[in-house]
Amino acid sequence: MLNALEDAARQRGWLVISQTARRGVADEIRDTQLPALLGAYADDAIENHVTGANVSLPGIGGGMTRTRTENYPVTPSFRFYLEKLTDALSPGLGVVLSLDELHPGAGQDLERITQAVQHAFREDRQVALVAAGLPLAVDDLLTVPGMTFIRRAERFSMKDVPLPDVRYAIQIPIEQAGRRITPEALEVLAEGYSFLVQLVGYHAWNSNREHDVISLADAHVGVDKAVARLGRLVHEAALKDISDVDRAFVTAMAVDEGPSRISDVATRLGTDGNNANQYRRRLIEAELIEPAGHGLVQFTLPHLRDHLRSRYLPLVDDASEDLPAPPRLSGAGHQRQAIVVPRHERDRPRR
Repeated sequence: MLNALEDAARQRGWLVISQTARRGVADEIRDTQLPALLGAYADDAIENHVTGANVSLPGIGGGMTRTRTENYPVTPSFRFYLEKLTDALSPGLGVVLSLDELHPGAGQDLERITQAVQHAFREDRQVALVAAGLPLAVDDLLTVPGMTFIRRAERFSMKDVPLPDVRYAIQIPIEQAGRRITPEALEVLAEGYSFLVQLVGYHAWNSNREHDVISLADAHVGVDKAVARLGRLVHEAALKDISDVDRAFVTAMAVDEGPSRISDVATRLGTDGNNANQYRRRLIEAELIEPAGHGLVQFTLPHLRDHLRSRYLPLVDDASEDLPAPPRLSGAGHQRQAIVVPRHERDRPRR
């Protein structure tokens, strides 16, 4: 409906100032859009002032120095520059805004950006927005007021990279750089988790740079160093925003060598099956664990079991006793999520 009203106003020669209601919107209209319109339409938008004169002799000549003063200077906003940029592009070209590491702390900035993109869509400008972040961080961000538009975006969960692709991603760059890797070393490095592809390759490559062949020993060095960093950057982050009892649940799972029985975990925690199933459900939603058969669950993050064992299990005298709640860490879920605002979004029914 707003689009229809704005179109009708423009057809009648009216000027339209289109914005989103939010804190600070009046300042943006005052500092950006009104001065821009005044500069385009007001007769006194630019004044010329004589600031100096000079005379040259012999031969009567001279001149005057003039200064142009804009009476309505513009204080550019994000949206103002975005629109200027799209206006300057040739037909068929556009602008992609790519935002990484989404988190609730960026809510105010993301609100302004998405509102500018929303208006660009309404004006049929060639603009696209893509963003990525950890699942729990994305979910928290979307609860921030002002995220209505972004909640309608397409969402994709990025799963593990298939093993053949991981092998290819490790082997080809090594060979292109003039070195080789043994099949055994390649299998060790191909953990199937996208975060590790570059990391294990980097550390394996640097293990013995003077050798032409990356050996099995080099691969083990690469994995060990990558897993240590994985614990700091991913595992600790994945454990931060879950509850104390949920962290105790995954610590109890780490006792097992493979998939864990819910009943066994409940016994270790000293709780009943109903509570254990509640913890199970929350951890599945957080993408830390996944079903592995009837009454069974397993970790979704590679090496999370090893991280929990090294960090928490030494604190436990007997796995059958109640497990202590691990301390709070820093970060959120492991797999990245992408948010893509598609072009068909601009074809939504008008309000």
